[in-house]
Amino acid sequence: MALKRSGQSSGDGNPRARISLARALSKLGYTSRSQARPLIETGQVTVNGKTVKDPDHRIDIERDRVSVNGEAVALDSYQYFMLHKPAGVVTTRSDERGRRTVFDLLAGKDLPHLSAVGRLDLESEGLLLLTNDTRWADRIASPDGHVDKVYHVQITGLPHAGALQQMQEGVTDRGEVLKAKSATVLDVTDEEIWLEIVLDEGKNRQIRRMLAALGVRVLRLKRVAIGSVKLGKLEPGEIRPLSPAEVKALTR
Repeated sequence: MALKRSGQSSGDGNPRARISLARALSKLGYTSRSQARPLIETGQVTVNGKTVKDPDHRIDIERDRVSVNGEAVALDSYQYFMLHKPAGVVTTRSDERGRRTVFDLLAGKDLPHLSAVGRLDLESEGLLLLTNDTRWADRIASPDGHVDKVYHVQITGLPHAGALQQMQEGVTDRGEVLKAKSATVLDVTDEEIWLEIVLDEGKNRQIRRMLAALGVRVLRLKRVAIGSVKLGKLEPGEIRPLSPAEVKALTR
């Protein structure tokens, strides 16, 4: 899904704040900041018609005209997607250990340069948002945004009495207090136990760390919703654009 915007602030708290050229190319959805630097240093980028070879050169992302190899890069088209991340792939763009990444799943698809909104760790699966709108992504991923993220978690054995309440009150791990907005038993059968855990802060490996601190091992962890946007029947590895209503709901 693509959206048009105009007259926006730079997202740095100051409507006329200036940012580095490398960061501008990332915010414009053209490429990552690290990939932008060699483009700039080799003279492939112009600002207002003049070649700039300094990646740290400051520009006004809304007023200055940026081009790469003569092609204008404009802050006017944003796209938003959901991906069903399979277990066993990492969320980073590249991996020094050669592991498969979520961006490998997108190879060959006609998509803009996208960034992941937050992360799911290697063995976790489920709903991952992708966009070239970095300001929108920052709002969704920020703990200050308090966007609910819903997880279904398969565990070994029922936790001890009071453990789920303890998760909501706060579990300390390595000096950090971790809390779930809610934690309930979703399903119990002879073969498996599933919890539903809702987070609204999202710290690194938060659910796994909370449960480990309570002596519970996670067998499977799947994110099924972010805000009102649900994973639904999207298959592992599949990607689809968000609807305008879904983008609007998350933006609120």
